[in-house]
Amino acid sequence: MGSALSAARAGCRVALVQNRPVLGGNGSSEVRVWAMGNIRRGKFPRVGEIIKEFADKATKSPGRYEEFGDAEKEAIVRAEKNIDLFLNHHAHRVHKDGNRIASIEAFDTRTSAERRFQGRWFVDCTGHGTIGTLAGADTVMEEKGRMGMSNMWRWDNASDPTNFPQTPWALDLEMEDFPYPKEFHGQWFWESGSDKKPLNDAEGIRDWNLRAVFGAFNAMKNRAGADKHKEAILTWIAYIGGPRESRRLLGDVILEQDDVVSKRDFPDGCVPSTWSIDLHYPKKQYSKKFPENPFIAVAVHDRRVDRSYGYPVPYRCFYSRNIPNLFMAGRCISVSHQALGTVRVMKTCGMMGEVVGKAAALCTKHACDPRDVYDRYLAELLQMLQLPGKAHRDTVNDSFTIPEDALEEASAYGPMAGLDPKKLEGTILDDRGAKREGKWTKGEGLKPFVAFGYHYASADSGASIRFSHEIKTPGKIDVRLAYQPHENRGTSVPITVSGPAGVLLETTVDMSKAAPLPNGFHSVGTIDAAEGTLSLTIGTGKAGGTVHADAVQLLPVTP
Repeated sequence: MGSALSAARAGCRVALVQNRPVLGGNGSSEVRVWAMGNIRRGKFPRVGEIIKEFADKATKSPGRYEEFGDAEKEAIVRAEKNIDLFLNHHAHRVHKDGNRIASIEAFDTRTSAERRFQGRWFVDCTGHGTIGTLAGADTVMEEKGRMGMSNMWRWDNASDPTNFPQTPWALDLEMEDFPYPKEFHGQWFWESGSDKKPLNDAEGIRDWNLRAVFGAFNAMKNRAGADKHKEAILTWIAYIGGPRESRRLLGDVILEQDDVVSKRDFPDGCVPSTWSIDLHYPKKQYSKKFPENPFIAVAVHDRRVDRSYGYPVPYRCFYSRNIPNLFMAGRCISVSHQALGTVRVMKTCGMMGEVVGKAAALCTKHACDPRDVYDRYLAELLQMLQLPGKAHRDTVNDSFTIPEDALEEASAYGPMAGLDPKKLEGTILDDRGAKREGKWTKGEGLKPFVAFGYHYASADSGASIRFSHEIKTPGKIDVRLAYQPHENRGTSVPITVSGPAGVLLETTVDMSKAAPLPNGFHSVGTIDAAEGTLSLTIGTGKAGGTVHADAVQLLPVTP
């Protein structure tokens, strides 16, 4: 969807071919995985605006049917006059002209009627790298130890006791053989197939997952769990599996784990990946009964990924190194197994499509191929990435029109969730620009906060944070501190205000009580500020509870 909408709005004619009756993939009502990955941030904070238009806002995973907005997704696509949408069409054959893709064939899954789609450029968003593989693109896939496929499920309680039939065909499970589905959810970790063939045995993996679900519910209804689940009913099981890993298509850059954690700066870095390097393995606790194919997984995280700004994934991961007119977007891009752990979540994959769509428009405009965009037109691509997601033009030779409902550009750290410092009086010093010593944790739970959140630290931890500002015009200043109260906050948080000549005032603040001034500010005192550096330091010694650091406000005091 990201690829099709981006290319269409940039002036390309697009055929969007989807083998299911709904759009969204794992983010549809058929699979119901909530969309993860932060968008609208990093080098190009406009990237992600298209994804924001249709990504779900499910409150849990699996979410409810209505949270995934299948009809809304389809309506957004059909509203683009440059897109022809072909639902229920499964692409299964590629025709080539030399080393280039000339067309693909797809059959209607309802009638088996064949259609051929001719084009100059193609993007493989299949996840499995299907189009690239059929075209002879260079690919790679782990032999074993891949992340598996999930089939999530939900249950509920009826008003009266219900019966559940015996399931001799399901996995033979007792209550201790699986994690109890809390809050009526069988979540992502109902996952199997890490050592099975993810392509040839995709249905076998799906069926094994279903046998596990029915076997677990049988244990809840008919075995040791029967007394506590008399009213329990199954309400939904995903009959379409949600896969994580199979083939990957190789591009001019193969992104590695070390590139991400060391923040290697590629000149074409453009899609912010903010998910941790999240790799899944069978959970040993539940692997004993079926060691040949465990059905419960555990996630192992490498959290060295910058989750606020994001790691900019390079454009050269988004086109094939040996099929000159093939792009790719999604989990089949050019990354290692480890790097796949961070780029594979849906919103991140969608942003890849936004970049690919704009690159396809440059290919159309300049009659070139994806590699040429990097070699010759990279500056033009990066300029296009600064356009609002709703910017559009009829053809690639027209000028862009920016509609009135275009989103306001976010910052490098994402859309501002708190109070805009520009709309507050005086000079605002935010915690993101303050110098932190010791262990501080970022938070967003207590509102209203200033800008992008706040930090907090434990009492007597030795941690401190210093807000600094250069005073150019001496005079009296009311120094205010922003915090949000909570019962666990410090009752005597130490505050020190210093100038060029030394300490100007020392005081304590009871952060368990609400700040008396608007927007959560508390005046720590008025000082005579001299020219030079003015700083406010929040300490943790004898604070009497958790210390909150959000923002400092400097207000000139008029005589």
